[in-house]
Amino acid sequence: MRIAIVESGGKQYRVVEGSTIDVDRLAYEIGKKFDFERVLLMADGEVIMVGTPTVGEIIVSATVVDHVKGPKVTSFKYRPKKRIRVKGGHRHFYTRLMIDFIGQTGEERKVESKEEIVLEV
Repeated sequence: MRIAIVESGGKQYRVVEGSTIDVDRLAYEIGKKFDFERVLLMADGEVIMVGTPTVGEIIVSATVVDHVKGPKVTSFKYRPKKRIRVKGGHRHFYTRLMIDFIGQTGEERKVESKEEIVLEV
């Protein structure tokens, strides 16, 4: 099972092949495939490659699955004895990504499904 740490929108995310992650909203359409530009670390069992600051020969491919809204965050300002009560809220937009491939350019590998991983344990 390959694991990588990628950077998107100034934040770092731990990604595993075959899993989904939610990142800040990206300007890609649903179904579009792309590669992450900054891969900071890649681990495959005992082999660990750490970038300084990035690992140049490793790519992480992802597919846009959906654009979703996060949970509602409520803010409430209250000042006693002054009749000041202000209630507001915010929902952040996220892009859900499916991680397709972690590896070197041109490398052919079969991605392990979660059922195979469970059966091996």
